Amino acid sequence: MEEYLKLENIFLYIAAFSTLFYIVKLCLFIFTGGDVEVHADFTSICDTDVSFNFLSIQSILAFLMGFGWVGLAMLTQFQFNMIISLVAAFLFGLLFMFLSAYLMFLIKKLDKNVKIDMQDFVGTTGRAYTSFKPHSKGQIEITINDQLSVIDAVNMTDEEINAFMSIKIEKVEDNIIYIVKI
Repeated sequence: MEEYLKLENIFLYIAAFSTLFYIVKLCLFIFTGGDVEVHADFTSICDTDVSFNFLSIQSILAFLMGFGWVGLAMLTQFQFNMIISLVAAFLFGLLFMFLSAYLMFLIKKLDKNVKIDMQDFVGTTGRAYTSFKPHSKGQIEITINDQLSVIDAVNMTDEEINAFMSIKIEKVEDNIIYIVKI
């Protein structure tokens, strides 16, 4: 068997490369704040669901790290045979995978979800995101909690409101926002 195809070297390659990629991904998470996503809601304002992503890149890299390092340790340090080393490496890889996924789940739970009472925004101003025909639906841009949001609204007047015109929220009934042109 070639020297580079020995099981110890395979465990070492898997461990080293997955650890390198895990560190790069961790640095990206620390310096960019995690996932690169566009947060936009064009239909309504609602809470988002925190999902448990078991098969993410992060958890797969954690599996490979645990698999590689424990497999290498079982073969070289503890002198176990190949079968026991593979089984132990696989089990520890799964443990690392579950632990990584669970920690990411806990981190995502720290995300701030703010409950908004739309009645508080009656009288505030924004601008039309789309054009509104008289008594029709469209979308408006309004700053809510220092975040620009695009939400549905209804023109309650007999005049047309063009896109990017200033508007005022006149009333909110049954979670429907009624606006007027300023």
